[in-house]
Amino acid sequence: MVKILALGLIGFFAQLIDGALGMAYGVSSTTLLLTVGIAPAGASATVHLAEIATTCASGASHWRFGNVDWRVVSRLALPGFIGAFVGAVALSSLSAEAAEPIVAGILFVLGVYILVRFARGGRKAARPRPGRIKAAVLAPLGLFAGAMDAMGGGGWGPIGTPTLLASGRMEPRKVIGSIDTAEFLVALGASAGFLVALGSEQINYAWVGALVVGGLVAAPIAAWLVRALPAHVLGLSVGTLIIITNSRTLLNAAGVDSDLTTGLFVAFGLGWLALLGVLLLKPRVVLSQ
Repeated sequence: MVKILALGLIGFFAQLIDGALGMAYGVSSTTLLLTVGIAPAGASATVHLAEIATTCASGASHWRFGNVDWRVVSRLALPGFIGAFVGAVALSSLSAEAAEPIVAGILFVLGVYILVRFARGGRKAARPRPGRIKAAVLAPLGLFAGAMDAMGGGGWGPIGTPTLLASGRMEPRKVIGSIDTAEFLVALGASAGFLVALGSEQINYAWVGALVVGGLVAAPIAAWLVRALPAHVLGLSVGTLIIITNSRTLLNAAGVDSDLTTGLFVAFGLGWLALLGVLLLKPRVVLSQ
């Protein structure tokens, strides 16, 4: 019973972060399941089944608060479904671990770019540039992010959100809302792939239910936060989260001592909190001046 309650809390906070920043539900939830001994394929299958419900609720909430660009969703979702299905089937015999440092390096650079852009530009950086993101970019992005999401237990948001945000052609709240809404089809594709490849033997439906309940409670709160928070604060938060999550992967791949890694994260976190405080208290200040 304690484990079920803990999973419910994990589902709540994972969805709160995911719904507010467009990433981290799959990564955080899958990591928890792996720590209790579930095989990677079973952990990812459990999380993606839960995401069918949580992404549906999240998408509806973002739509209710006006955070969704349906053109972007329509061009991301189907390729994401296909990529997630193929990735889920492949996970039964393959691993995405070899590609993790490469993907993490690319995302780390994107995270630094986003962080610098919103830290220097303040509110001005949050204004989208003219033009729309081309379908020729969105479709491959959806295919790749969907595949990595299924194979790695999370990756749709960490790949999709910074890529769209770095384009500068969408408001941060529209990026987050569109990515979360399109993720519904990604969760469906991954779940279908896992059921084809694994059956249902490795899935604990009580754990799925606990994750779902926590996520359903958090979904509307997160969508409201996206609507309420200043756009440049969202951009800064997304950039910071991208850097933290991917720097851990890079440092682990390089064999850096865990104590040093923890110290670096604490220092970076304190610096981020100080910068966030400046932006919240003086939202009109352009830090580059």
